[in-house]
Amino acid sequence: MSLFKGKTLMITGGTGSFGNAVLNRFLKTDIGEIRIFSRDEKKQDDMRHDFQARMPEVADKIKFYIGDVRDLQSVRGAMPGVDYIFHAAALKQVPSCEFFPMEAVRTNVIGTENVLTAAIEEGVESVICLSTDKAAYPINAMGITKAIEEKVAVAKSRMSGKTKICCTRYGNVMCSRGSVIPLWIDQIKQGNPITLTEPSMTRFIMSLEEAVDLVLFAFEHGENGDLLIQKAPACTIQTQAEAVCELFGGKKEDIKVIGIRHGEKMYETLLTNEECAKAVDMGNFYRVPADNRGLNYDKYFKDGDEKRNTLTEFNSNNTKRLNLEETKEKIASLAYIQAELAKME
Repeated sequence: MSLFKGKTLMITGGTGSFGNAVLNRFLKTDIGEIRIFSRDEKKQDDMRHDFQARMPEVADKIKFYIGDVRDLQSVRGAMPGVDYIFHAAALKQVPSCEFFPMEAVRTNVIGTENVLTAAIEEGVESVICLSTDKAAYPINAMGITKAIEEKVAVAKSRMSGKTKICCTRYGNVMCSRGSVIPLWIDQIKQGNPITLTEPSMTRFIMSLEEAVDLVLFAFEHGENGDLLIQKAPACTIQTQAEAVCELFGGKKEDIKVIGIRHGEKMYETLLTNEECAKAVDMGNFYRVPADNRGLNYDKYFKDGDEKRNTLTEFNSNNTKRLNLEETKEKIASLAYIQAELAKME
């Protein structure tokens, strides 16, 4: 962890699942300080007590800042002395963003603009913005605002000086706050049938650890303006539901289909066809460099166009599809699942 030795890392929206995963990964390393920036004092207090109980010898490395990414002055107040930022603050629930789209704009778009503005002013070394597969070919308010977040990040990167700005885009993070697997576990424990939206719907799946790995990969290997994604596998919602049933003793025959919710897609896309044209294969990851041409398109037309990559759209229908046993194995490997299973013994 020498890259982080003695450094100060700020996590916006830091009380969420991602922030907790980063703290669990980093707190016992040689990092200097981790700032949790968020607007919910209750969640901050819960997190403070949790880490004081579990890691008392290093818990004083965590500093808590009450603030809101929607307010530029609030963000500026937390910025002095920060070396790196993981920007995770977001409204991410698809149905709620459909009903309150301007709230999504204020957090996901204006909030990102504020964080990047303050970071550039302060001379922060690196900012990694967390995005989502829903930003590719977006059809819902959450995805549209996240797509604009990515555009804001690229635009800011063109004039960011010493501050490197990258985006990461990933699919469904299993057992993150508000995700479906904890809901299914609760339904099974209560003796109710589990509910799913559409059995044939496919989704990329990854663990919180893999989400952190992607951000660290972007931090180490991304260049200014880059978009980075992980080559995640996918499964159908039906397969995922059956896997949870097998692990927790639910009845697969009682699975209840409730229909697609507001703004949902049948499959998700991590790289669009257009992004694939210039994507760089980096093993387990793809890197999409920023288009840093100027507005004088005539110049580029005369110079000719680059050769197009042969890679096509990368989505949850054409990636590696996990079967029931593979899905069950991936879900069972999660610390959250192991803790929940232990409660049932």
